[in-house]
Formats: sequence, C-alpha cells, structure tokens
Amino acid sequence: MIIKPKIRGYICTTSHPIGCEVNVLNQISYVKSCGEFKDGPKNALIIGSSTGYGLSSRISLAFGAKTNTIGVFFEKQGGMNKTASAGWYNSASFSHAAKKEGLYVKNINGDAFSDECKKSVIDLCKKESIKLDLIVYSIASSQRKIPKTGKIVRSTLKPIGKSYKTIALDTNKNMLFKIDIKPANKQEIVDTISVMGGEDWELWIDVLNNANLLSNNVKTIAYSYIGSEITWPIYLHGTIGKAKKDLERAANVIDIKLKSKKGSAYIVVLKSVVTQASSAIPVMPLYMSIILKIMKEKYINEGCIEQIQRLFSTKLYSNKLLITDNKNRLRLDDLELRDDVQNSCRDIWNKISNDNFGEFTDYIGYKKEFLQLFGFGFENIDYNVDVIIKKQFAVNNLL
Repeated sequence: MIIKPKIRGYICTTSHPIGCEVNVLNQISYVKSCGEFKDGPKNALIIGSSTGYGLSSRISLAFGAKTNTIGVFFEKQGGMNKTASAGWYNSASFSHAAKKEGLYVKNINGDAFSDECKKSVIDLCKKESIKLDLIVYSIASSQRKIPKTGKIVRSTLKPIGKSYKTIALDTNKNMLFKIDIKPANKQEIVDTISVMGGEDWELWIDVLNNANLLSNNVKTIAYSYIGSEITWPIYLHGTIGKAKKDLERAANVIDIKLKSKKGSAYIVVLKSVVTQASSAIPVMPLYMSIILKIMKEKYINEGCIEQIQRLFSTKLYSNKLLITDNKNRLRLDDLELRDDVQNSCRDIWNKISNDNFGEFTDYIGYKKEFLQLFGFGFENIDYNVDVIIKKQFAVNNLL
C-alpha cells in the first residue's frame, strides 16, 4: 500500500515504517558522531522508550555507552492494510540496529501503569540476572488506569483559576486563531496529577527495589519542562504544571529511599521540542515555531537526541561535578531560556499575525519535524512507492 500522512488534530493516524527507520538511524548516527561516553550505566530500564525523549534516551545509552537496555512501551501492531503506530516501528528499527551491533535489547509492550507490566519487567530482570543502574521515566499519557481500582482517569491541559485567552496556531488550517480556555475544576486537577504526576514513578522504583533489582549507586531520572512566561498560563501554572510539581515531590521521596544504595533521583528539565505530547498543548506549536527560528539562527537549537546526548555525556555520566538548580533539578533548558532568545520570542509574539507568521516563525520546520515523528517528510524517501504491510512486519525485531 502507498502510505500517506493522515493528520487528525495533533496526531497522525498513519505511520511510515521506512521513514521511522530513517528517523532512528539518523539519531544513531548522531550519537556515534559524538563518540562513546565513559562510565555509562551497564543496565538501563527506559519506561516510555518508543518516541520522543524516551526513544532518544535508549539510543544514546545503547550506542553511546554500550548500555544493555530494556524498553517499555505501549504501541499498536499493524495489520494487513493498516500501519502500526510510529512507536512500534521506532522500537523495531532500534532493536534491529542494536542487535546488529551485538547490543543487549529486550522489549516489553504493555501499559506501564499496570501491575502486569511491572511484573513482566521484574520477571525478565530476574530471569536474566539483571540489576538496574539507571531507570528513565519518560511517560506522556492522556489517561491512566489505576491498578487498585481499575478506574480510568484522564488528564486535561487547562489553566487554573481563570480563563486563558491568547493566540494559537491551527496546524490543520495553517493559520492563527484566538483561544479562550476555561479553567480546570478541582477534579480535573487531581486527575491530571494522577496521570502525569510522580505516583507511578514511585511505584516503579518501589517494586524494583523490593525485588532487589536496583544496583548500588543506581540513578533514576524523570523528564520535565518549565518553559517561558509565554507558556506558563497553560503549562507551569496550569494542570500539567501541578503534575510536574508532583513529579518533583516524587523525585525527593525517591532520592531519600535510594540513599541506602547510594543512589539518586533527579528531575531533568528539558527544552521545548516537537513531540506528539508537546504538539497537544495549546500555544506550544506557535511558541515552538518561533523558538525554532530564533535558536536555529543563533546555531544553538537542539532536538531530542542532542539534548539527551548532552545530558548523559556531559552531566549524568561525566567526571565533572553534577550541578543542579536550587530544587535539585538538572537543567538542559539553558539555551532556550537565554535572555536574548526569550527577548526575541516575546518581541515576535507581541506583533505576530496571519500576515507575518510565516516570516517570523519556522513553521515549515515545525511541520516537517512533526511529520518526521511518524516517518514522513524525509527527502530521501519516495512516498509514492508501495510498502508491503503485513501483520508480522517488524515483529521479529521486537522479540
């Protein structure tokens, strides 16, 4: 079948297996070009390893430090006339490339929030006699099924206290429009914290620790975002911001629990990048289109793989003193939050319109990066060529 992108809102319902492979191979190539970093973890568990920062984490660890990786993801397999999810193809492509170089790769496809998924990881680690040196928590989900009750709770992306009125970018119509987002109620705040906060991260560390699967000096990290004052009403000061504060609470709790193993837990604050999760947040597509233009012009832009490679090679696993902020967070958003970058962004934001947003943003670059998340938009791929989609396509690479 000939596979074309079918975009609905902020997601693409199709994915291209060859394009997803190119995306993975490009990231692998970048990591190799940086050279190996010493003293990386021997065994790492990446919870949420199939897209975005989680995928880049797995690639950076495996090809930058020869780390044995276990990836946990929740992705859909394709059928005879239906493509698999992009994360499925990403994971299959990574696994194929890693195995080709003799790297240890294990995959678990399941709901990371569930007890069953946690048990599968525990059983695998015990069977393989693995003790984990690093646990990366990189889950971005719109809903969570609570293990004890079976209740499904859903997150919301809303401001708190008062409505949020601003401009946004309609990526389907390619135009700006005004938005007025009503504030979240108390239950929506509670549910968003339950889905996107730190409770599940704590549960993972607890069950792994109780199963005696954590090594001495173990590290665990969870990814977060702060952003600038432009996005604060919908992000930092909104429902998702409350969830991120709970993630920080969990980091402190986990850090204390790991002291007996001389271990540590950190929140890693990253820059804005084009991911499926970030594209769902109102205002972010416009903000990222502006930031992309500014940072590219200053030659300081970083995508997922550049951010994560810098994290592991120059901070978490380097001989340098690990420097955190006053909340014990590792900061990788330093370039985005530079005064010159943010001043330019605010200036553009205040004068942008439908007449000039093409001039003041890198919307073309944003759209290209968005399509590439699903395997589209790569210049060296002929998307008019038939691709054979079989039910077992790439399955063997995941086993």
